[in-house]
Amino acid sequence: MVNHKFMVRVVTHYVEEQSEPDNKRYVFSYTITIENNGDHDAQLLRRKWLVTDANGKKLVIEGDGVVGEQPLIEAGEQYTYTSGTVIETPVGVMQGFYSMIDMDDKEFDIEVMPFRLALPNILH
Repeated sequence: MVNHKFMVRVVTHYVEEQSEPDNKRYVFSYTITIENNGDHDAQLLRRKWLVTDANGKKLVIEGDGVVGEQPLIEAGEQYTYTSGTVIETPVGVMQGFYSMIDMDDKEFDIEVMPFRLALPNILH
């Protein structure tokens, strides 16, 4: 039996120099590390995100790979990338999943739990 044990860590950052609060444009970057703690290599095929702002506006983002890559994440290794999103409010949330394939051609998903997008010091 194949053991798929992945851990996803997220660090977010408000990109003030690209944001325009007067125009309801708040830019956030996020750096994600996907760690393969399983016993088999797996390749990231696709991602799907749900981005929700504080007004409840939802945006679905999906496509092949991440930042133009479909990385192979070997057992015991990790993959880190940085990307970004734009929302209309100073606070929002993202969540989603990665579709992966293992070396036995079995597809599986890695869930990314909700994480906050927020201006610094806006929330306690």
